[in-house]
Amino acid sequence: MGNTAINKQKIRSLKEFYSLMAQTRAARFKLVDNILKDAKIPPDSIESLQNALASLEDIPMEEGLKVLLIDGSEKTHVRLVYEIEELKKDIFYLENGEEEFIQYLEKLYPDFRTQVDKGITELQNLQFNCFITDRDGTINNYCGRYRSSVQSVYNSVFLTRFARNKTENPVIMTSAPLESTGIVDVSVNPEKTFIYAASKGREYLDLSGKRGVYPIEDNKQKLLNRLNENLDNFLKQSAYEKFTMIGSGIQYKFGQTTVARQDIRKSIPEDESENMLNKIREIVTEIDPEQKNFKIVDTGLDLEIILTIESSDAKPKDFDKADAVKFLDTALKLDLTKGPNLICGDTSSDIPMIEASMEKTEKTWSVFVTKEERLAEKVRNVCAKSVIVHQPDILVTILGLLSKNS
Repeated sequence: MGNTAINKQKIRSLKEFYSLMAQTRAARFKLVDNILKDAKIPPDSIESLQNALASLEDIPMEEGLKVLLIDGSEKTHVRLVYEIEELKKDIFYLENGEEEFIQYLEKLYPDFRTQVDKGITELQNLQFNCFITDRDGTINNYCGRYRSSVQSVYNSVFLTRFARNKTENPVIMTSAPLESTGIVDVSVNPEKTFIYAASKGREYLDLSGKRGVYPIEDNKQKLLNRLNENLDNFLKQSAYEKFTMIGSGIQYKFGQTTVARQDIRKSIPEDESENMLNKIREIVTEIDPEQKNFKIVDTGLDLEIILTIESSDAKPKDFDKADAVKFLDTALKLDLTKGPNLICGDTSSDIPMIEASMEKTEKTWSVFVTKEERLAEKVRNVCAKSVIVHQPDILVTILGLLSKNS
């Protein structure tokens, strides 16, 4: 990947911030490769991450939040907890080794060791046919901006070890696109280690590097192309360009488009966010006045504009993660019926993945990341062989330790 050295730099704008995070992606990718090959880690590699951390910590603050410029003058106030804390974890991991790093995690999370031990006990004797997992909030800590949610070194090492030693078909599913900016741009796993199922499983990159897509009717694809073109022109207006720089930004996915109207820190005034919602609805309605082809889901932060598909009763429906699992099973010959399968998620939208696997085989296990007892109970009702943990780092540690001596 060429020179991946990172110098300490002055970060004052979102563009400079995203550029720095892209540099950390390149440096981490190289570090993961060295670790997995048992190669010596160059001291300047750790220094690069230290320089990146110092650059982020030196961003000016106002009222406890970092201040960055969206354009030449407009400010946004952001929390860079994910970006800063993951760099700190990586530096500790690289300097002190895995055993001390796990002790470091144990100090961060209540009940860490108990939950890790329970997960290992439940899963330790299993060799999985399929490992299908959501990314954000499940195997990756949440970040306020997808574009800067660069995977950590320790995270990749633990997950890659599990993928190589404990499963035949490791699948990471995400609602983000494959690229520009997608899961490939923020992951540091070695190439051809994971199947990346992006756009909620409507497009994939398999273990051989081959790409595939869920079939979309020509007329629907033309409507989506038209929508994306109109959105692109709309977001070039100076009053709305800022929405491409916050939270999820603008993500042109396969079969779906996501555009941010707010971020987790609510840096956009509420009236501007509501205006953005109404403008997007107008753009969609102009193209699909009878609401037969698109469904808009408003998460409060993002607007997800989703192409519908035909259901069994011929009515339009959302493409959900059960549809994705079934599509991938056929397209990639996952042979879900073979089992055992391990399904991981963190929200109710991930439960259909468990259901799709359960339809194929009772040899389905699940680990869910949640502190919500109601959601945990729903998971247990669907899949009796379920483990509940409270943090992505706990799940990743379980997977890393399960595969350490394999």
